[in-house]
Amino acid sequence: MPKIKDEKDYVDIQMGRFQLFFNKKYRLISLTNDIALGLWFFIGSIFFLWKQTQTIGTVLFILGSAQLLIRPLLKIIHAFYLKRTPPHHQDEP
Repeated sequence: MPKIKDEKDYVDIQMGRFQLFFNKKYRLISLTNDIALGLWFFIGSIFFLWKQTQTIGTVLFILGSAQLLIRPLLKIIHAFYLKRTPPHHQDEP
């Protein structure tokens, strides 16, 4: 089982003798989302080949479409952060 260490600026995944480093945890989340998104559309496309599995294919397409909406939200979350300013800077115009 991989051991995941979450630091401030990177995610370190230990798998036996190997380690994977991701410099930003939102990048790892975004890439995982993209892989899942591709899988939902690929499997959904295969399920559309047979009438019996078209409903499952439609559900996978809806799931993939929802994940397409998540992608820009992850980028927005990654791009912005909240920083507290010292009290003497709050009164400046």
